[in-house]
Amino acid sequence: MSERGSGAPPRDATGTAANAAAPAAAPTPRPQALMLTFCAVYMLDRRHAVYSGSLVEVLGRVGVGEHAARSTLSRMTARGLLERHRSGRRVYFAITDQAAAVLQEGGRRLGRAVNREWDGTWTLLGFSLPESRRADRHLLRSRLAWAGFGPLQNGLWIAPHPVDVAELLAGLDVVEHVKAFRAHTLPPTLIDEMINDAWDLDRIAAGYRAFLDRWGIAGPEADGGDPLSHLLLMSAEWLLLIRQDPRLPLRHLPPDWPAVPAERLFLARRATLLERARPVVDALLDRIPLGR
Repeated sequence: MSERGSGAPPRDATGTAANAAAPAAAPTPRPQALMLTFCAVYMLDRRHAVYSGSLVEVLGRVGVGEHAARSTLSRMTARGLLERHRSGRRVYFAITDQAAAVLQEGGRRLGRAVNREWDGTWTLLGFSLPESRRADRHLLRSRLAWAGFGPLQNGLWIAPHPVDVAELLAGLDVVEHVKAFRAHTLPPTLIDEMINDAWDLDRIAAGYRAFLDRWGIAGPEADGGDPLSHLLLMSAEWLLLIRQDPRLPLRHLPPDWPAVPAERLFLARRATLLERARPVVDALLDRIPLGR
């Protein structure tokens, strides 16, 4: 559904709602998401490993207890995201190649919530599975939604960007039931209507508006809080938000699409918080060099 005439409150130049009520409660990121966010900012160069106690204190700043923090580090190590190093009696952690690849991809997406450069090409995926394969059908639909596809009609899903279909279908026993294409629309297809049919624009927009309300009204400059905790919480929330956004072409979205001011706000806040958090991190982290 289009947001035109939705009755949303007017917004100021930063995209913050004017005369808005108190912002909605922020989502609670999982400890692993917060740890990965920290790793992306402060451990991606991979020249150092960080003392486990420092990482526990980092998570403590965002409300994660010591037991949960240490369990998170253990689980991330078991999953191949962190690797242990010892120096004397102390345990230090560094990210693995696997984690580095994930974090680099996430970094490339951070400032690209808004799709301004769409070339007009769609990825189409059609499938037909018998009723006896209901579980496989559900799993395929879940993967399609996660990859940014929207359901255009029964058994036909579309995405406004290139998709590695082989990777998308890896591990699913559905290949013989799937057809995939890259294509452009032709008249009489109306792209604006097609987008409204395939995606819940109200839900996507609501996520960006909630982000604007939280970080535009009660942001870190206003309350003087801990810049490191603000950086981690805001960045983890932003990553979750853009992962749920298929990056639909801006020229086919409502003129007041809130991802535009939200992206601008995120980048400005992030730059400020990185600067403010630098002395905090320098004082907090115990690092050892790695021979890489």
